[in-house]
Amino acid sequence: MAASDLAVVLVRPYTPANLGSVARACRNFGVSDLRLVEPAAPVDEESHRLAAGADSTLAGLRRYAAYGEAVAEFDAVVATSSLRGREAQRFLALAELPAFLDGLGGAARVAFVFGPERSGLTEEERAQASACLRLPSRADFPTLNVSHAVAVVLAMARLTEEPLLDAAEPWAAASEVEAAVAHWDRALEAIGFYDTGHRDRSLRAWRRIVAARPLDRKEVAILRGVANRVLVSLRRSRQPSALSSQPDSEADS
Repeated sequence: MAASDLAVVLVRPYTPANLGSVARACRNFGVSDLRLVEPAAPVDEESHRLAAGADSTLAGLRRYAAYGEAVAEFDAVVATSSLRGREAQRFLALAELPAFLDGLGGAARVAFVFGPERSGLTEEERAQASACLRLPSRADFPTLNVSHAVAVVLAMARLTEEPLLDAAEPWAAASEVEAAVAHWDRALEAIGFYDTGHRDRSLRAWRRIVAARPLDRKEVAILRGVANRVLVSLRRSRQPSALSSQPDSEADS
């Protein structure tokens, strides 16, 4: 999801310093749409100090008289809360957020809503959201500073302004990864790694190591290149002894 499709909405924030900290978190993740629902704290010198270079985000923030106005144009509204309300509502664990956003489609616009520092969002405000996101924290100290909460949520949103993977290196298909594992299987057998007699178990462990995360094609090529070099080196190391045991006429042929 692109950062340009997201907005951060602060409902009735009362600490000017938090405006600067939130603006900085938004700038970290490329989100420029920062909105406040009145009554909200004014931007002051402390706000700019804590923005630490995100003054343009502070300058561009917009204020709305009502919560409904601030989120009216968005396809989905995700409210954050450490509490579970009494009303039937879709609650998301933090780990479920990426799949939820993916399910909305690439053209969806999403607002992440954060409540006042002291009280959080009201039950009525949470009920107006498409989903309510619960941020994991200890039960004896459940509330995060609003800027920390913003940073956590934006990080989990997997924004795509700066792809994690170079477009020139696409992900390797499962079949390519499995081929690399098979290549290493031959190399491990060649060096006697399986002499313990636990080949199946060892190969499963190796497969978990290799395929524990997505691999791009370049990474798979490197893995296969190393395995191939092991096999080639072994063949070369054995070649002289094999030739020396043969008659000269046979070796020359």
